[in-house]
Amino acid sequence: MKIRELLDTIEIPDGSELKLYRRDGEYSIMLGGTELMNSRKTGSEIALASLACERLKEGPRPSVLIGGLGMGFTLRAALDRLPPEARVDVAELVPGIVAWARGPMADIFGDSLDDRRVHLIVDDVAQVIRDSASTYDAILLDVDNGPDGFTRDSNERLYDARGLGSLRGALRPGGVLTVWSSAGDRVFTARLKRAGFEAEEVVVRSGGGKGGARHIVWVAKRS
Repeated sequence: MKIRELLDTIEIPDGSELKLYRRDGEYSIMLGGTELMNSRKTGSEIALASLACERLKEGPRPSVLIGGLGMGFTLRAALDRLPPEARVDVAELVPGIVAWARGPMADIFGDSLDDRRVHLIVDDVAQVIRDSASTYDAILLDVDNGPDGFTRDSNERLYDARGLGSLRGALRPGGVLTVWSSAGDRVFTARLKRAGFEAEEVVVRSGGGKGGARHIVWVAKRS
């Protein structure tokens, strides 16, 4: 068995540390003893993009916002499904994640960050959303373990009534919001509906068609 190699450690805004590991071509990002991401368990991150893109209104120039760069699998899945004239804004709060994408994880990202459709924004996605009015056809959020804000308490503000109001305002009429979560939450589904979305929970698997852990993607359309 090959030894897991620690590639780098970065500090996130709350003072805790993210650690990037590699073992036999597999990458993982850890927060303490919790694995946040793994390069071999990408099915639900891909589903976050595919479920949104499937529901986009027809048009040659869709505008999409991805909240959270992660390991880039949501971004790559979106690029695979979007037309050449699309615009994809990617908001990532932690500069170290961007450095990993262009450094030790460059083989995972390939040329996706250099795609002319991609605009990388190193900022809090919540601020990007607040600064946007009827800008996006789709917003894809994978900024935490779900609406309960595991890695940052402030992430919960994205998903409270005020945050959902900002999300709705940033979407164009008929726009689509997808939210990744490690588990379901009926209270959040109801909150989405009260905020003016037609919402459903979709069960997805971390291994894609190969099984794996069950995760949730909320698919919410601005009604």
